[in-house]
Order: sequence, then structure tokens, then C-alpha cells
Amino acid sequence: MIKVISINERGTLTLPKELRDRLGIMAAGQVVVEETSDGLLLRPGVTVPVEIYSAQRLAEFNLSNDTALDGFKLKQ
Repeated sequence: MIKVISINERGTLTLPKELRDRLGIMAAGQVVVEETSDGLLLRPGVTVPVEIYSAQRLAEFNLSNDTALDGFKLKQ
């Protein structure tokens, strides 16, 4: 599919609805733009939140795991 898309004075462009629907790009979605030797490559994108665990949070996980596994531990 080849489409000509206008860019407004703020640099914003609008992807045609048919293309957004086909690629699963929702309102307020994201697109990854990559500069290549052939020009610009646009791909659907997503942001995934990342949690960085503190020592206290890791200790909570360990305690939870130990409690959950109590019935499965081998007796020595």
C-alpha cells in the first residue's frame, strides 16, 4: 500500500484509518520510527512499564516464595 500523507506545521502526520486498523494501531498508540538507508521505516510500537525492585521488595518476594513452597520442601 502506498499513501501520501501530509505533515502539518507542528510535524504531525496522520496515518490513514485503514492502515491503523490493519496494523492494530489504536488511538493514543505508538509508532516506532527508524531511519534507514531507504528512508523512514514506521512500525507499530508499545511501551512496557518496568519495575526496578528494591532490596525490601526482593525480600518480600523471597518470603512469599518460601511460604508458598513450605509444603513442597524435601525433608532431610
